[in-house]
Amino acid sequence: MTFPRRGFLQLAAGTVALAAFAPIASAQTYPSRPITMVVPFPAAGPADVLARILAERMRETLGQPVVIENVTGAAGSIATGRVVRATADGHTIMLGNLGTHVVNGAIYPLQYDLAKDFEPISLLPSNHQLLIANKATPEKDLRELIARLKANPDKVTIGNAGPGSPSHLTAVYFQTAVGKNFQLVPYRGTPQVLQDLIAGQIDLVFDQASSSLPQVRSGQLKTYGVTAKTRLASAPEIPTIDEAGCRDSMPRSGSACGRRRTRPRP
Repeated sequence: MTFPRRGFLQLAAGTVALAAFAPIASAQTYPSRPITMVVPFPAAGPADVLARILAERMRETLGQPVVIENVTGAAGSIATGRVVRATADGHTIMLGNLGTHVVNGAIYPLQYDLAKDFEPISLLPSNHQLLIANKATPEKDLRELIARLKANPDKVTIGNAGPGSPSHLTAVYFQTAVGKNFQLVPYRGTPQVLQDLIAGQIDLVFDQASSSLPQVRSGQLKTYGVTAKTRLASAPEIPTIDEAGCRDSMPRSGSACGRRRTRPRP
């Protein structure tokens, strides 16, 4: 989570909620009015759910309402620009992630500086991705799925939450790892991706576990593994991508599968 750096306000994070402190030189009590938390993804998505839980805890701690404002588009850069332009007094903050505050700066010509124009407040929980498919997908494990993908790459569609989003980047890496290019289908957010996946309009999605796990457990979707080094405590029945058939370990942020060559070919 971040807020514009240009102001003088200082924020300190607690273990459950955010505690705010104004410098001694300032006579103004913080917060003096409702706080706006900008979420760069649609309502009902994993980031939105996390933001609303956090907002309620902040309201209890700070004594002011925390209003969620969903600003979508351009992989979060529109929302980020909205926060940059806000008055830097701590009353407009943003729930960001690797995509909005790292990746976008590498692939888009932004009108602001992600390193200089924002001040981090707190590191929020990480959320690994699941490789999920429509329940009618016949392959029983990842090895079988990859074999079909390699044989029929032109028939495979992989949805994502928009260009530059974590689900998009993981899908691109997955293409590289498998050695085939698939049809990457961008959406405006996670809810729309899952809706089409359940309806059978697309084949696969790399999605955050918090948003897709309920549909997996209800039988609406099936999963082939989690992009983590170890199994999730909340879902120990789901194997890691490595356990499911990929041999090299993955970054914490969640890449797909691939083989790491440890020695030159003869």
